[in-house]
Amino acid sequence: MKLGDKLRSLRAVEGSLRGLGRPMTQQELAAAMKQEVGRGLSQAYVSQIENGARPHLTHTTRELLARFFRVYPGFLVDDPEGYTPGLQSELRAVDAKVDSWLFAGAEQFTADPALQRALLVIAEHEDSRRAILLLAEILRTPNLAERLGEVLHPGNHRNGGQEKGNGHPASVSPLRN
Repeated sequence: MKLGDKLRSLRAVEGSLRGLGRPMTQQELAAAMKQEVGRGLSQAYVSQIENGARPHLTHTTRELLARFFRVYPGFLVDDPEGYTPGLQSELRAVDAKVDSWLFAGAEQFTADPALQRALLVIAEHEDSRRAILLLAEILRTPNLAERLGEVLHPGNHRNGGQEKGNGHPASVSPLRN
């Protein structure tokens, strides 16, 4: 797939995610980038990329588009000759969907910075799918979450890891690097 095709596809997905029911226009993309990322591209520049007049992006442009669309910057290049989407593993496609879902989820929890930060940490992890599966196993194993919480944050898990009265595990502050 050519870079221009990828950009058109990303505009279509973005339009759907924003509830437009149609692809986001090049003009809407330019305006949204300026508003949401602080910098943007002109509609004319986007058109040149999509029409193949600019087959290569600068590092800055690639990073800006990747940040806006929440994709890996390496995605924003022409695919090599002979490449077909069928060569991409199904698991890789699932990983991309999981990352996209996590990034979108993080945007929904601006009122809960700890949860937002946790979702972003998982989304930025090399294998976010595996991280979620690991979390499921930790929660499935009796008392493991409470024991890990006590080791990572001593004193936060009084009362057997339960908040008084509500039966829910005590909240754990996110790890800091």
